[in-house]
Amino acid sequence: MTLYPADDRFAEAVRAQLGDDVLRPVSERYLEEPRQRFVGQGGLLALPKTVEEVSALVRLAADACVPVVPYGGGTGLVGGQVAPDGPTPLIISLERMSAIRAIYPTENILVAEAGAILADVQAAAEDAERLFPLSLAAQGSCRIGGNLATNAGGVNVLRYGNARDLCLGLEVVLPSGDIWHGLSRLRKDNTGYDLRNLMIGSEGTLGIITAAALKLFPQPNGVGTAMLEVASPEAAIDLLSLARDQVGEAISTFELIHRQGLQFLTEVLRNIRQPFAKPPEWSVLIELGLSAGQDPSDMLEAIYVAAEERGLVRDAVIAQSEAQRAELWAVREQIPEANRLIGSVSSHDISVPISRIPEFIQRGARVVAKQGPFRVNCFGHLGDGNLHYNVFPPAGHDKAEFDPQRSAVKRAVHDLVHEFEGSVSAEHGVGRLKTDDLEDYGDPVRLQAMRAIKMALDPKGIMNPGAVLKN
Repeated sequence: MTLYPADDRFAEAVRAQLGDDVLRPVSERYLEEPRQRFVGQGGLLALPKTVEEVSALVRLAADACVPVVPYGGGTGLVGGQVAPDGPTPLIISLERMSAIRAIYPTENILVAEAGAILADVQAAAEDAERLFPLSLAAQGSCRIGGNLATNAGGVNVLRYGNARDLCLGLEVVLPSGDIWHGLSRLRKDNTGYDLRNLMIGSEGTLGIITAAALKLFPQPNGVGTAMLEVASPEAAIDLLSLARDQVGEAISTFELIHRQGLQFLTEVLRNIRQPFAKPPEWSVLIELGLSAGQDPSDMLEAIYVAAEERGLVRDAVIAQSEAQRAELWAVREQIPEANRLIGSVSSHDISVPISRIPEFIQRGARVVAKQGPFRVNCFGHLGDGNLHYNVFPPAGHDKAEFDPQRSAVKRAVHDLVHEFEGSVSAEHGVGRLKTDDLEDYGDPVRLQAMRAIKMALDPKGIMNPGAVLKN
């Protein structure tokens, strides 16, 4: 099906049906993405206020065969929010649809429009004395619709799951312009295909999420946070097992941190206070969320003592106040910013089976060394097998010097991930950055089924063309 640009004639059709208020000039922020790998085209920018307006926009686009690019907070890291080529698109941003529609504390459910900022969803849950546990570095600007469209992960996946696991129902505008009213608050509903999970993670290629019914949880009565120096990645995995034996599912966060990330902080973010005088080769950030009557500091102390007896840990800093907890979290949360300031040659959001992570790290170091004298910052969500495995130029060199090697480095790392039966996209999605990777490493039967689903729901191919599946 041939697609046509969102031109002046199409703009007039939009204004004739929806008035002058919905269209806006396309500013630069709608054409950029954080890693600056893609630059979008202008086209038209629409800011609808209701699901009915979204429906009308998509129906007009379908009738005119105009490509549609859904836009959330613009924080995605794989280029899914910009269209660098093809006919100029209609960009639909849901930023004016940001209401918290309802909260049901006794049901532990919150209904939010897709344009609600993640931090505002968290705050609304807190006001109801509940917890919405999805937590990302970009939570002050990312929007819940985009979080669901990309199946965002974050630091609390170990205990609460991905965005997919935190959603009960959706309201979605399909590529035809029809509205699927699927905002169910039911936790059991076996009435056929699960369209909710089909839309979550589809990155705007099957429809536009306009609202969601989200799961809430009781707020922990006590939170404990500690940074522990571990002997090795193997020791970190053993520590996780030991901690689970002692506190069960109370572990909400278990983050692996390599010395290279701490050295980057020292290099470019000297204001970040680090817990150890000398950065350890490997450390772990652990956080517990406990019920009433349990002391998190005592629990962490007991975990440390047991781990030290087994030779798993060498030192620890246990937060004794909210200020100390914030300092420990600042170390973990600022590592991505330090990475950005240093400038990576190639960044990889990967997952491998947890038990194979130590072997992968060892093999990965050798694989990267064959490509050149690079530095590797390996860190991330050890508890769910998700590593951010980023390759940087040698000290004193700029990443631009190694642009010709980016593809080879990426291929070497992703080949190894595939050998380890892992995923080349753990939590960031496919977008436009990894469409070739999906073709190279994806199961052929799965890809065939995905294309069939895309054709069935979006026969004209208007929804975010070029994202996830290659055109």
